[in-house]
Amino acid sequence: MAMTDGPRGLARGLTNYGDADFSLYLRRSFATSMGYSKAMLARPVIGIAQSASGFNNCHRYVPELVEAVKRGVLKCGGLPIDFPTISLGEVFLSPTSLMFRNLMAIDVEEMIRAQPMDAVVLIGGCDKTVPAQLMGAISADVPAIQLVTGPMMAMPFRGERLGACTDCRRFWGKYRAGEVSDEGIDDIEGNLATTAGTCAVMGTASTMACITEGLGMSLPDTAAIPAVHADRIRAAEATGVCAMEMIKTGGPRPSEIVTAKSVENALRVLLAIGGSTNAIIHLTAIAGRRGIRIALEHLNRLSDETPVLIDLKPTGNHYMQDFHAAGGMTALLLELKDLLHLDCMTVTGETLGVRLARGTPFVDRAVIRSRPEPISPVGGLVTLFGSLAPRGAILKRAAADSGLFEKEGRAVVFESLEDLSARIDLPDLDVTKEDFLVLKNAGPRSPSGMPEAGYLPIPKKLAQKGLKDMVRISDARMSGTAFGTVILHITPDAASGGPLALVKSGDRIRLSVAGRKLELLVSEAELARRRESFKPPPLPPRGYARLYNEHILQADGGCDFDFLRGG
Repeated sequence: MAMTDGPRGLARGLTNYGDADFSLYLRRSFATSMGYSKAMLARPVIGIAQSASGFNNCHRYVPELVEAVKRGVLKCGGLPIDFPTISLGEVFLSPTSLMFRNLMAIDVEEMIRAQPMDAVVLIGGCDKTVPAQLMGAISADVPAIQLVTGPMMAMPFRGERLGACTDCRRFWGKYRAGEVSDEGIDDIEGNLATTAGTCAVMGTASTMACITEGLGMSLPDTAAIPAVHADRIRAAEATGVCAMEMIKTGGPRPSEIVTAKSVENALRVLLAIGGSTNAIIHLTAIAGRRGIRIALEHLNRLSDETPVLIDLKPTGNHYMQDFHAAGGMTALLLELKDLLHLDCMTVTGETLGVRLARGTPFVDRAVIRSRPEPISPVGGLVTLFGSLAPRGAILKRAAADSGLFEKEGRAVVFESLEDLSARIDLPDLDVTKEDFLVLKNAGPRSPSGMPEAGYLPIPKKLAQKGLKDMVRISDARMSGTAFGTVILHITPDAASGGPLALVKSGDRIRLSVAGRKLELLVSEAELARRRESFKPPPLPPRGYARLYNEHILQADGGCDFDFLRGG
């Protein structure tokens, strides 16, 4: 097939001086100052959106990936031009990285749209970076392909392997319980994250990498390659080659790849890998850019049909490097084949069905289970509804204690993150193991911007007695590397005046995972009385925080901005 019609390369999207010929003449003259020959300037342009930053450890190897992508583009006759965007280093941002995901998505979209490129390669890996890049690319709708940075390697330490960040939380829990000394936690801190890359487990970054491949927006079997593996560099070069093929064939564009069917495929992947709860928010936002709604009731139906097949931490025993060596995404997709829409288009220009028809040479069943012998016969996530969560809440049942799934308890309420920090470890805190810990004002409309604070710590007085889990409820998020019976994304959130805002310590709450219910056992009359005294938090005075607060959607809208969703 021929190149797409219309201007290409540097002739695309000319700066408007009222004279198109002058605009192109001026652009080429300035491009010449960068040392390009006229022959190179006549080539089609592949933009490379790269998000390297000294504040983002996950992206330490991005410059090497950029160079490998450029090799692939040059080999096929294109001109690769990389450009920077905002970078979202998960643990380096305050108040939370989610608050800046939409800002990065705007940056990516506008730079793709404003700069002359025939296709774009998106390089990122950290939790919010990949969804931001996909959201921006889908809205710009230029042919695009995602290249993830890849996970860290879990490394040996005193007879076991350690990898961020499930092991971080495991040892921190032991430290709080008095089972690990100050010196011991210092040693562990220095051995949890020893290579470049994203978290080594099926946290949010790895989940988004798998979902991206499930959507068809990245090359086959590139989701799980470790960041420091030579295959990651080869994948980068192949990604550059694929971007050039997109130009030659005229696509496919993101609008042809991200469809209702491919979004359902991605949801199946999410459930089968026991992936992060954060992925529901991100996939909802990604789909929303195409006007595709993810109904949480539909998620429940898919979850009841889709088994967990990957034995990875935090719900299993292995790490992402093991998933890659065990057969990767192709092996997983083959197990799910009869549940997938095989006619979905992918970045290679072939359908998912064509890809899977080639099969896979090897599968390690210790890591990737067969359908008859799953880790769990049902999916890792479930949505709860009820008087406490009228528009839904999320539980990662694959990482929870099933003994707590049918339970009624007394609410022990923390009004804010500051209140939680001040009181959770007080010796006289009125709490027992049968209670429900409830955190308010940590949702998308709160000043904290929906941080990963839903993994409330077990009160020290209970942790020191050996308690490992209890029901925890909030409008916050939770790291994909965390575990426990943690109910998240209560919608509407407390700052918006949802029922969560009205909960008081001593109230009774009933949880039924089997019934998909989360009920606040307080009379409507009493709630109406409490509602009269509710006051929303004040608007931020200026800047991005003000824009964010005025336009942020709730969790069931993907926490995107209302003016960015597709129709």
